[in-house]
Amino acid sequence: MGKPLSHQDHWMVLGSCFTEHVGSKLKQAGFRVCLNPFGILYNPMSILTALQRLDHPESFRFGDLVQRDGLFHSFMHHGRFSSTDRDETLDQINQSLMDAALAWSKTSCLMLTLGTAWVYTLPDSGQIVANCHRFPESVFLRQRLSVEHIIDAYERYFDALFVQKPDLKVVLTVSPIRHIRDGMEENTRSKAILHLAIESLCARYKQVAYFPSYELIMDDLRDYRFYAEDLLHPSEMAQTYVWEQFSDAFFSKSTHEVIKQVLQIRKAMEHKPFRPDDETYLRFAQKQVATLAVLKARYPELDLDAESQFFEQIVTRFV
Repeated sequence: MGKPLSHQDHWMVLGSCFTEHVGSKLKQAGFRVCLNPFGILYNPMSILTALQRLDHPESFRFGDLVQRDGLFHSFMHHGRFSSTDRDETLDQINQSLMDAALAWSKTSCLMLTLGTAWVYTLPDSGQIVANCHRFPESVFLRQRLSVEHIIDAYERYFDALFVQKPDLKVVLTVSPIRHIRDGMEENTRSKAILHLAIESLCARYKQVAYFPSYELIMDDLRDYRFYAEDLLHPSEMAQTYVWEQFSDAFFSKSTHEVIKQVLQIRKAMEHKPFRPDDETYLRFAQKQVATLAVLKARYPELDLDAESQFFEQIVTRFV
């Protein structure tokens, strides 16, 4: 992939719920991140469709929505966009699209986490849906993508993308979260297909790198201590471990130092004063404002707007 990644990189992060963990860690570390603007996406074709929509951000229309159980949904989006109000659903979807399209124009690092090779297709239109939204399974055609299908689709997209964005860096990973609804055997075959497709893409493009989040959870942390109560999703301890490995793989020593300073600021935000109106707390907040000013002056690429606003509001309260 070339030189290490830094805070100068703008991230677009798309994919399964495991992507949410890494994307959130990036945000906490001060990186500028656009995280899952279509919501959680599981299969590689829905992720690819989302990227193509960002390339040509045509607004969604009422005809793109479907209704079930009193809610309006989009088959291209996760359920977090769904609501009982059609206008509200469409407004949320289009606002997220416009924001993401702007972020995409500045993106220098793209991270995609593939979750499953199984897809659900609407037979009449041939559309692969990102989320079934609890529609009956009989509405869809369920099928498993082949290695060749994924490679062909992504090669055609990457060939054009790298002409437009020759310096774009891409990180591909496979979600370690098992899709047990498919059955353990089918889940294993599905993950194997994703791994083989990614292997081919990494071999073809020097801009594309693989991060072994799947192997770190399944092999390094082979113990249910590292899983949440459902025994499927990684625990907070496991997520932290993967983030540390991710940081070591892609960040330089200087970037690690900046991250350390940013996390110290975020830890200060969690400070609960015994007396919120005491002068001691004012001095504490003023110190953080000064520290933030130095950091932002030295590293203007850092995303510290929320942190600055937090402490400035405290200082203003004393005026």
